[in-house]
Amino acid sequence: MSTASDGVVPDTKDWTWVLERPCPECGFDPAAQAIGDLPALVHDTAMTWSEVLARPSVRQRPAPGVWSDLEYGCHVRDVHRLFAQRLRLMLDEDVPTFANWDQDATALESDYPSQDPAAVAVELIEAAGTVAGTYATVTEATRGRRGLRSNGSEFTVETLGTYHLHDVVHHLHDVHAGQAWTRS
Repeated sequence: MSTASDGVVPDTKDWTWVLERPCPECGFDPAAQAIGDLPALVHDTAMTWSEVLARPSVRQRPAPGVWSDLEYGCHVRDVHRLFAQRLRLMLDEDVPTFANWDQDATALESDYPSQDPAAVAVELIEAAGTVAGTYATVTEATRGRRGLRSNGSEFTVETLGTYHLHDVVHHLHDVHAGQAWTRS
């Protein structure tokens, strides 16, 4: 998830398949929640992230080439910020195209390993609250609004939320804090 220069191989997979079937790694099932569940689920995952960021070993990488809990927490904070921007664009504009986001460059430029875990926890909760609040405004009329990723992948507001939630849940799995973050 970071740059090859720090020993972590960049993730170049296209994860959009998770909109159609469960993730075999983290167990996330895209059919197990609805758009109305997103505000609570984003909130609940943020609370778990605050616990992860309070771990004594937060700065330690579990293995060479694997992000520390802190680095994952910084990434998730930035994911919430990015999805808040994208969601807002989809609600305000007709079929916006999202600028490409190089998560690996962000990790390097923001120097994730040197950030303060307590500050990251607060920022992650704030970012999650912002995007959760925006998801709470989605209506039946706006849930199908569309947006395009720079590679041409098309999302609706609803599928963007599912994709976003999977990212957060999957990274909780990566730091061994995964749970069933879906509601039937």
